[in-house]
Amino acid sequence: MGKIVIAIDGYSGCGKSSTAKAVAKILGYTYIDSGAMYRAATLHFLNENLRPSKPEEAIQGLQTLSISFKINPETGLQETYLNGKNVEDEIRSMQISHRVSELATVASIRRELVAQQQRLGSGKGVVMDGRDIGSVVFPDADLKVFMTANLETRAKRRQLELLEKGQTVDLEEIKENLAGRDEVDSSRAESPLMKMSDAVEVDTSNLTFEGQVAQIVQLAKAKIEMN
Repeated sequence: MGKIVIAIDGYSGCGKSSTAKAVAKILGYTYIDSGAMYRAATLHFLNENLRPSKPEEAIQGLQTLSISFKINPETGLQETYLNGKNVEDEIRSMQISHRVSELATVASIRRELVAQQQRLGSGKGVVMDGRDIGSVVFPDADLKVFMTANLETRAKRRQLELLEKGQTVDLEEIKENLAGRDEVDSSRAESPLMKMSDAVEVDTSNLTFEGQVAQIVQLAKAKIEMN
């Protein structure tokens, strides 16, 4: 039975990453966290005091940027490494959340990260989530899913995620951040967030985590059987 490429796009706070990880685990596929790559790049530019909007500084930052993923042997969870350092917790902070959309609008940075993502997924048997996976990274993906949920639900999920990492953030601040990112992601000139005509929409507002995972796994298995 042939392996497929699964592209999961959608708004911030829909549970794309956690869902994609679970789907990949069930199918025995590789999970590629494109959002973590942009967050890690944002952290890198902040650490180096470089402005991604300045072309010469963007080039300088990309020359010293190395992002990789490793499985933690104790937890079995995938973690993000920036230039050899585990930055999984750092990149989930609100500081990075406030800056990541700015970096993601820079064409040269997007092109480099997209190229890395395409190399990672060239062998199929992958699940990747983000905002332009089905439109730009894998336009020929076997299964495209577009995840959505109402703003209130997304903000509460993000608040819980931050609390689990020891960060207390006001719900209204999170809602403002998500709404702002929605606007930037949907209106940017370079690879805007959009629902492709061949994508299956999954509204997670009233779904349990297990329910949304099961729905996408079912879609994937139907595609796999067709291959």
